[in-house]
Amino acid sequence: MVQQRYEHLATDESIETNETSTKDNANDNGTTTADVIDFVRPTSLNSGYSHDDSKNRIVQVLLKYMKFVGPGLMVSVSYMDPGNYSTAVAAGSAHRYKLLFSILVSNFMAAFWQCLCAKLGAVTGLDLAQNCKKHLPFGLNIALYILAEIAIVATDLAEVVGTAISLNILFDVPLALGVVLTVIDVLIVLMAYKPNGSMKWIRIFEAFVSFLVVMTVICFGIELFYADLGPAKEIFKGFLPSRAVIDADGLYLSLAILGATVMPHSLYLGSGVVQPRLRDYDINKGYYKPDMNDIENNHDNYKPSFEAINETLHYTMAELLVSLFTVALFVNCSILIVSGATLYGTTQNSEEADLFSIYNLLCSTLSKSAGTIFVVALLFSGQSSGIVCTLSGQMVSEGFLNWTIAPALRRSATRAVAITPCLILVLVAGRNGLSGALNASQVVLSLLLPFVSAPLLYFTSNKKIMRVQVNGHNDCQQPSKSSTGSNNKSIPFNDEGSHQDEFGADESIELQDLLKSSPKQTDTNIVTNTDDITPEYKDMSNSLFTTIAAIAVWLLVSVLNFYMLVSFASNQEVHV
Repeated sequence: MVQQRYEHLATDESIETNETSTKDNANDNGTTTADVIDFVRPTSLNSGYSHDDSKNRIVQVLLKYMKFVGPGLMVSVSYMDPGNYSTAVAAGSAHRYKLLFSILVSNFMAAFWQCLCAKLGAVTGLDLAQNCKKHLPFGLNIALYILAEIAIVATDLAEVVGTAISLNILFDVPLALGVVLTVIDVLIVLMAYKPNGSMKWIRIFEAFVSFLVVMTVICFGIELFYADLGPAKEIFKGFLPSRAVIDADGLYLSLAILGATVMPHSLYLGSGVVQPRLRDYDINKGYYKPDMNDIENNHDNYKPSFEAINETLHYTMAELLVSLFTVALFVNCSILIVSGATLYGTTQNSEEADLFSIYNLLCSTLSKSAGTIFVVALLFSGQSSGIVCTLSGQMVSEGFLNWTIAPALRRSATRAVAITPCLILVLVAGRNGLSGALNASQVVLSLLLPFVSAPLLYFTSNKKIMRVQVNGHNDCQQPSKSSTGSNNKSIPFNDEGSHQDEFGADESIELQDLLKSSPKQTDTNIVTNTDDITPEYKDMSNSLFTTIAAIAVWLLVSVLNFYMLVSFASNQEVHV
């Protein structure tokens, strides 16, 4: 404590010395370097600092955080799709609340993977598929593309069939027609999403998806109010590890939950939704000026500036974690809790438990409205999940391959290929076998996860790929104002708020004007011409701890998948 106090006093004395030494450096406008120092002085060093200033600072941070709300909610949709409904219903009916532990662990894994995805997308400016095309051999890239497309098809199987079931229950729409209606609806929304367009339209699209997510959460909040859950102690006990997790059917269901939670397509989505805000920041600051060729090629050559990464990445990760640990975790746990409270101990077993049966049981044991609310939540979830799955499919097809056909035709063809197995399944199997097919699709996703996530670990741990130039803006339009030196002193100046643009352009411009008018720019490490300087880079690859943790999680998933395959090969009985 004493050392910190002396350091604080030393900092004040240092600033006062700098102010004294620069009093004679006033220019014609009366601006001194001391004025610049006072402009950027941390609030905690100002004599007028008060509790009100602290509250204002908190309000400013919250308002700035709200500008980043959207991508995390879109990613969280991937973790509360109809596949989660199917696996959670089966888990709740077979083990009541004991597999809540599997949902919790899967959510932690999902959050960990998504943080790596956000960092990869922010640092490189490319999503996971684009990085595979850029850095991996052609043969390996094609192999990963095929696996990614299989994952998209398996995901669509859950999204589309889940929506078709909800339409069938609510409006008596035939399952096959429900699948077709879902395809048309998703295609319309897909054409409306313009990832390379203005932030206004991107925010409108994110708001629409967020509305569907919020409605799903509200429905399950009401559902929990209706259900007779029993002692709360039993629910909380379910979040602790138990033997049920490693039993034959428990392990299978846990892997299905893992596949439904940490879905491969979400890795492509999570690494691809962070760029618009980074790009918007660099365009507003003058660091990047795209031409028509850049827009047509999805900004493949765009690399975010260090300022943009420093300004946005922490808020992006915070919004992502909040979304996953509130919305996604709440919905997944609610599905299992409701199914465990209503199906466990009844004549329905895990093989017979499906979305139709839980609807019928909710109607008979609770009320008609309880069953209807459950299906409405399924409809909202299916619609939002179908939308983000289609976006992921678009990122996969456009990222892995160099297409030469029109984007609209390409997206329609990709969607049609992904939907065909779903339509065939509905026409052949009808209602019978849908639950098993949905659960099986989630296990397939779990099996694909190690192959899809391995490049993510490689890229984020590679120092050459995960480096950012800090004393210039390579591959970007140079700003008209001066850029910072290797210490990058100008980055914190944008944190105090904004009026002209959403990231504080007015303060940055004001500061740069002050620095420009100061006669001694070397006092603040400002470099006006970056053409003759040696590029300096900051390493933003994974730390040793993060790398070890990522490898450990990857090995855990791989070992569990291998164990399940061995169980199948040895003809051990595994129930779905």
